[in-house]
Amino acid sequence: MKKYFFTSESVTEGHPDKVCDLISDSILDECLKQDKYSRVAVETFASNNLITIAGQITTNAKINAERIARDVLKEVGYDNENTDIDYRTCKVEVNITKQSQDISMGVDVGGAGDQGIMFGYASDETEELMPFAISIAHKLTKKLTDVRKNKEIEYLRPDGKAQVTVEYEDDIPKRIDTILISNQHLEDVDLEIMKKEITEKVIYKVIDKKYMDENTKIYINPTGRFVIGGPLGDTGLTGRKIIVDTYGGYARHGGGAFSGKDASKVDRSSTYMLRHIAKNIVANGYAKKCEIQVSYAIGMSKPLSIFINTFGTNTIAEEDIIQKIKEKFDLTPNGIIEYLDLRKPIYTKTTNYGHFGDKDLPWEKIIKL
Repeated sequence: MKKYFFTSESVTEGHPDKVCDLISDSILDECLKQDKYSRVAVETFASNNLITIAGQITTNAKINAERIARDVLKEVGYDNENTDIDYRTCKVEVNITKQSQDISMGVDVGGAGDQGIMFGYASDETEELMPFAISIAHKLTKKLTDVRKNKEIEYLRPDGKAQVTVEYEDDIPKRIDTILISNQHLEDVDLEIMKKEITEKVIYKVIDKKYMDENTKIYINPTGRFVIGGPLGDTGLTGRKIIVDTYGGYARHGGGAFSGKDASKVDRSSTYMLRHIAKNIVANGYAKKCEIQVSYAIGMSKPLSIFINTFGTNTIAEEDIIQKIKEKFDLTPNGIIEYLDLRKPIYTKTTNYGHFGDKDLPWEKIIKL
């Protein structure tokens, strides 16, 4: 019997990297609301009481990037420059130019906006066909945000993380070995009360107790104090949480991040398409787990290569699965955009708690192959 432990982490929407992701995706969505053919590649940097927005946008939309950034900070809950950042007083710098002609001439003819490698993955470990550890970690961070915003635990601040270690036997998750949560809080909080409330109102509400036993370890704010957080405690940057965004390290990741990029960027659109394909290979019973890779060249429309790995769980030959993919799906950038309807302003829905697993997103739909 093969036994091992695997760990994945997630972060709350108040984590400084995720705040930057959300600002970038909010700018993208506002562009797409006004002009669905907008080309956007925007990154955000957060440090102390300063937000810096930079990138390239070619659009007919009229946007106010500073206002969008302040609205995001307000919605997340950042209103104190002494402990994190204040949406009212922070400085916002904007440095946005148009897309390079060298890039756009390749995209204009339906080619990829860059070279690169992309991966998609699915497994039957959970109902949403995601790896177990990252699925639980996302649910914990989402719950941390919920209990903060609905005042169920009033003293929590926006910044936070969760980490889950799962014990596997023969590649099947059997139990949760360790749960680690670190969440920013107000200074005058009784830490023992906080540990008790997070355990009862977050952990026990999210995790089925059949996965926990007397040996499951729970750590909450192990340093004992987390008052300074957000961009004051640590800088934030768009695209730095790519493993949180995908499969928690259980599957490979390509070379690019997602947030702030429109669908002409295959880093984002192709990865969504590959998740859709991998999920449907599992959902249709062709494998219990599946990882797919494709590669693109800038300006060229069709992938240079397609690779599939079902880890010995396939019910038909992998070559036959690849043939089904080629027959069923158009993997050109325009084909992906049309198939998944990616010119809509849907991207702020993806920013937090993983880009995969939400059944309402178009790439999560199950179809008959």
